[in-house]
Amino acid sequence: MSADATIPAPVPSPGSTSAAADGPAAKGPDTGPRSFRPLVGVLTAMAVSLTGTRVSAIALPWFVLATTGSATMTGVVAFVELAPYVLVKAFTGPVIDRLGPRVVSWTTDAVSAVAAGLVPLLHALGLLPFWLLLVMVATIGAARGPGDLAKEVMVAEAADRGRIPMERATGLSGVTERLATTIGPAVGGGLIALLGPMAGLTVNAVAFALGSLVIAVVLPRGMGRPATLPEASGPATAPTGVRAAAGDGDRPVGYWRMFREGFAFLRGEPLLLTVIVTVAVTNLLDAAFMTVLVPVWARDTGGGPAAIGLTGSAWGIAAVAGSLIAAAVAHRLPRRTVFFVGFLLVGAPRFLVLAMDVPMGLVIAVFVVSGFGGGFLNPILGAVQFERVPRHLLGRVNALGDSLAWAGIPVGGLLAGAAVSMVGLIPVLLACGGLYIATTALSGLRPEWREMDRKRGRAPAAAPDASSTPEQKVPGPTAPAPG
Repeated sequence: MSADATIPAPVPSPGSTSAAADGPAAKGPDTGPRSFRPLVGVLTAMAVSLTGTRVSAIALPWFVLATTGSATMTGVVAFVELAPYVLVKAFTGPVIDRLGPRVVSWTTDAVSAVAAGLVPLLHALGLLPFWLLLVMVATIGAARGPGDLAKEVMVAEAADRGRIPMERATGLSGVTERLATTIGPAVGGGLIALLGPMAGLTVNAVAFALGSLVIAVVLPRGMGRPATLPEASGPATAPTGVRAAAGDGDRPVGYWRMFREGFAFLRGEPLLLTVIVTVAVTNLLDAAFMTVLVPVWARDTGGGPAAIGLTGSAWGIAAVAGSLIAAAVAHRLPRRTVFFVGFLLVGAPRFLVLAMDVPMGLVIAVFVVSGFGGGFLNPILGAVQFERVPRHLLGRVNALGDSLAWAGIPVGGLLAGAAVSMVGLIPVLLACGGLYIATTALSGLRPEWREMDRKRGRAPAAAPDASSTPEQKVPGPTAPAPG
């Protein structure tokens, strides 16, 4: 869950950790050779696929807006893509824990590449009615959800193999997302201005194909195997979903039991639930902003797709800077203070400045400040959530957390499109900005946030034994980058 979020106290030694709440010391990454290749491979695949998605996030709404002239229809297309994304992702966790994230990642990216490539091809042949566009968009969303989740899950194992502190790994993951947010809008805006929106959708298809290739070919063969469960006797080596927890012997674990285990764990984590609710509301507002409000603003002001690309790139460059700083020093900063200051900067100012008749230079300046604040959010959230969830529940908890945090995103564009059609752009921008401030301010009063600055069950590394459990960390659900 990132506030971005998709997507992070003193750093533990680069050995192993344990979670006191869940069992004895964990088996750490120092039991094998150190390798940076897995993290580089995962981040490369994330960068390529996310960049293509960011290009599409400009090209697709602009295509619909230009061909239909309707903000409502633009919101409908956003809903049709994001609703399957959230729904399928919610139920994918046990599948990832059973099959392994590597297989899920490259296969779903391949499906997304085919569906994305069919859109410009069918349009060029004159065979793309609106209903078929919706089918292709829904297919992309349904495949992209599990693919994104699988890459997030592999960050933990990749960090273990490289013996990289979790704040640094999640910070680098955040930098990757911000770079995609920077490059994607710039490429998308330029391509649309020169060649039209279908060129942007073609780039998206190529990016999915490259991401699939990187995961399938570049990552080590042992990377992304199914997670393991602790056993009653002997080290934890049985694949999750193949063998049950201790005491169940060789009896297979059913899908719904695995799903319930993830749900039960998440329900017992008040901090994670508070984060999810807060990010769910801000994600809805960010979705409205990205998919409808910014394109309508660009059309009404005459800036066109170039203005969308310029503001998005300004936000992304500043977010990269913020993420790089967070990756370097986040473990020395008070998490809660930095988190809420970042939310203050990333939220309402973007909405309010677009509601004012101000020069483009001031708009860009506000987006830069907003992006810098946003760069600190995901590293903090990611590290907090990596610390709190047992590794064998990683896919399930992350899937549920992501989906709950993203639950409002499909309707964000839908509601924004309808609201703009009824009352106009400026009232909607002002209302969304006020709601952003109210959400973060009221949420910040919750006592659960105090847990953010407390490490959970950090312990010195210990040699694995018969009672050892896997290292207990997980990334949280993530949100899209504003702008």
